[in-house]
Amino acid sequence: MNQTGISAGDVDVVVTVSSTGIATPSIEARVAPEMGFRPTAMRVPVFGRGCAGGVSGLTLGARLARAEPGEVVLVVVVELCTLASRIDRGSKADVISSALFGDGAAAAVLRAGPPTGELRVGAAAEHTWPRTLDIMGWMIDPVGFRVMLSRSLPRFVEQKLAAPVRRFVKAAQLHAPHLICHPGGAKVLDAIEVALDLQKGTLRDERDVLRNYGNMSAPTVLFVLERVLRRGLRGPAMLSALGPGFTANLLALEAAHG
Repeated sequence: MNQTGISAGDVDVVVTVSSTGIATPSIEARVAPEMGFRPTAMRVPVFGRGCAGGVSGLTLGARLARAEPGEVVLVVVVELCTLASRIDRGSKADVISSALFGDGAAAAVLRAGPPTGELRVGAAAEHTWPRTLDIMGWMIDPVGFRVMLSRSLPRFVEQKLAAPVRRFVKAAQLHAPHLICHPGGAKVLDAIEVALDLQKGTLRDERDVLRNYGNMSAPTVLFVLERVLRRGLRGPAMLSALGPGFTANLLALEAAHG
């Protein structure tokens, strides 16, 4: 939080997003004394959002911030995907997931009030397609988590993503927004470009993050966002991620100096 000038003692709400492990007490409770969080800080652990957790976590954090203007909301997104590597199994899905997924963490600070930060958070939307529970997620057996990843995912994205995205862009009144997408994998990025009529190779930042870090699940889209901000985002943007459900999470952003 050094970049924001806010200390742990200033935080009023901690939203912790993770789907690669289960712990009770949850992560923020375990690290609170070392981090310096106040005993009165509200704890909001979020489990089960998978790759969509970065966007859904920011959305939840923004809503909590708006509910109590002036309060500091810290959103922490952490995934340790390598904990789910199953050496006791050798299925194709296990091999692919071990090669694709990595570990990562990212955080953001949100506060409702006069615009002073780098970004303004706007409208949000979520769309869950019925009867798609088997596209991606975890199954839990006596040994631990094991990945559930359907080969139909890229084709599904090609066919189904455009409609909810177009509805959201229209409802949020976004004019030519910069697209910032969760890079679920190379084939998924290809599918997003097809679905949204983008020129092949448009999602360069997403591919760079995927190449350098792998798919870290929920934090990955925030790595892409950071990269876009460093290059100087101007005007409106749309943050998007797909996750278990099967669900698309969409969030409107605007550069404060745009």
